[in-house]
Amino acid sequence: MSVTDQEQTAVRDTRWVLPATILGSSLGFIDGSVVNVALPAIQDDLDAGLATTQWVVNGYMLMLASLILLGGTVGDRFGQRKIFLGGLVGFAFASVACAVAPTPITLIGARVIQGIAGAFLIPASLALIGSAYTGEDRGKAIGTWAAAGAITTALGPPLGGWLVDVVNWRAIFYINVPIAAVALVMGYRIASAPGHRTYREFDFAGTLTMVAGLGLLSYGLITAGEGNTVLGVIAILAAIPFAIAFVVIEQRASEPLIPLGLFSSSQFSGANLLTITLYASLSGSLFILPFILIYAQGYSAAAAGAALLPFSILLGLGSRFAGSLAKSIGTRVMLIAGPATTGAGYLVLASLVNSGGYWIAFFPGLFIVGLGMTITVAPLTTAVFDAAPSDASGTASGINNAASRVGGLIAVAALGFAFGGSDLSALPPEALTQSYVWIMIAAAALAFISAATAASTMTSTSGKPEEVS
Repeated sequence: MSVTDQEQTAVRDTRWVLPATILGSSLGFIDGSVVNVALPAIQDDLDAGLATTQWVVNGYMLMLASLILLGGTVGDRFGQRKIFLGGLVGFAFASVACAVAPTPITLIGARVIQGIAGAFLIPASLALIGSAYTGEDRGKAIGTWAAAGAITTALGPPLGGWLVDVVNWRAIFYINVPIAAVALVMGYRIASAPGHRTYREFDFAGTLTMVAGLGLLSYGLITAGEGNTVLGVIAILAAIPFAIAFVVIEQRASEPLIPLGLFSSSQFSGANLLTITLYASLSGSLFILPFILIYAQGYSAAAAGAALLPFSILLGLGSRFAGSLAKSIGTRVMLIAGPATTGAGYLVLASLVNSGGYWIAFFPGLFIVGLGMTITVAPLTTAVFDAAPSDASGTASGINNAASRVGGLIAVAALGFAFGGSDLSALPPEALTQSYVWIMIAAAALAFISAATAASTMTSTSGKPEEVS
């Protein structure tokens, strides 16, 4: 092949990287937002209780939180393109399994497989961009990827709600198949990344311990929330030895899943604690919102999805501006103001729920929550990168991504306590609304804890620490 032919091939391959990775990663991003809108319909159609809907969300998040760091390592070992394509195929098959699931158990099992596929697909998509672009072009490509992800996430709830109303809830999973197919065709046009691959050891012991510990914690919280307190407490207590074992394994591993040395930085520890508490508040509130809109307010699924648009659009369009602002005034101010604003938004949602229609009862609160999260997300990413040594930036980002999933996992698992084990569809609107108010107050408290964490651990600027040994 001539030099000119090689250059043309490189141009062709790079041209397909962004559309392929945007479509591929959007499967993982959209699925988290779309499924929430469909949960009431899933509950009604499968005659399921609150615990089932919690597991439909948490089965997916459990695998993402536990495996996303391993997914990045596997991509480094076997090639990001190969893992990306494999993740697409796995996600598509799991989506079909979700769509045809005849029982709650089979749906939850298929969601677990979706989460496994997503844990390999998402890190591989970003790594492919990192391999295909350099310098300023890489920054622009990542910005385009992030913006497209925000837009598709914003469009997910109204599209999902419309599909639920026009077809049924199973359509939200079928729609993944053609998206995955197009991404797969594009992905085959991407050249494998040249150069030396990193042959790191796989921390299977740490990964399995993390899955078991988080799984037991989630099961315990959901079971206790249903009213089976004894079994729930036993499961929660059983998670503690796994947490201890995980720390011991990571301390002794030659190439740990989570290098514990990173947490010697108070800023890195604080950023991840902030992430857990803030995303716990967000996941809990977004889980309950479709139920209150559909069951208590009489919205259609499409209207409930559209109701979330102000939040999603604000977050999608404002994050890049927030990142630029953080460079001017520092991350600390924004990481205090952002979560505090988010908490205020939850209090507005709690106080106005009985005050009238959408534009009074929900829009102001959702707008304020969206504003607060917009102020927070980009500076939080910057703070994580600033607190980690340069050779561990990818690992630090992965840990923070996992922390957001862990926060959501715990919050959704604990929601049953707000309903006393009652089935959401069976609750009278007044009781459902009262539970919603308490959940929003709890979300506000978590957001304010996030702001306090930032105040006590963040610095406005920080140099790169020394490399982790």
